[in-house]
Amino acid sequence: MPDNKPGAGGNIAATEAKRSAPDGYTIFYSTSAIVLAPSLYQNVQFDAFNDFVPISLTANIPLVLVTTPNLPVNNVKELVSYAKANPGKLNYASSGSGALLHLGGALFAKEMGIQVTHVAYKGSAPAITDLISGSTQFMFLPLNEASPHIKAGKLKALALTSNKRSPLLADVPTIKEATGLDSLVMGAWQGILVPKGTPDAIVTRLREATEHTLQDKAVRTKLQDQGSEILGGTPLQYTQYMKTESIRWARVIKESGAKVE
Repeated sequence: MPDNKPGAGGNIAATEAKRSAPDGYTIFYSTSAIVLAPSLYQNVQFDAFNDFVPISLTANIPLVLVTTPNLPVNNVKELVSYAKANPGKLNYASSGSGALLHLGGALFAKEMGIQVTHVAYKGSAPAITDLISGSTQFMFLPLNEASPHIKAGKLKALALTSNKRSPLLADVPTIKEATGLDSLVMGAWQGILVPKGTPDAIVTRLREATEHTLQDKAVRTKLQDQGSEILGGTPLQYTQYMKTESIRWARVIKESGAKVE
């Protein structure tokens, strides 16, 4: 049965999963946080590449660049122009220092060459509340969290950080369409890992079961209705994906000075 272990950006869950018996009965549903942790925390007690065996990526939730409704911009170009005309006056919110929403904002600011101030909250809910009120001006939000507020007119959507547009926000351009940059394509991805030492036969069985589940029509419909992009793939592809993401975000963390106390 599911066992949610929140805390320390997912580090508690990862550490407990690492220490579990490699018998196939403990499966770690990991997020992108697993490759952020080594660059953000001291004394991380797990290694994403040496303490686990990858099964498969599952899904990715794109982020949406959203602004408070009263900001006088309607697209990314206008937001960048406004920020350059008002250096240091725009604040962007996130769910917490070192979270993907923070790092996405930091990467956007760097790539666009704008001076903005990061405001970290304890979770996305208070960050959204202040963004709607205008206390902050923009932020990146997972599509499933942003969509209801966008449709209600409480937030303006400027761009989606996926490779293609989403049926949930068909009129919103991708970040590449808006900026021409591949470097801003990003999302909150998830995948399945098991403790190192899990027998190959069990790994194979779990991979096949995962692939079968991701092809199930009802599962696909539910994920897509939430804005998720279905990924799948082999264990090797998952490992390479994590390595690429680890290098990418380690650079952003270093350049932004992001830290987690």
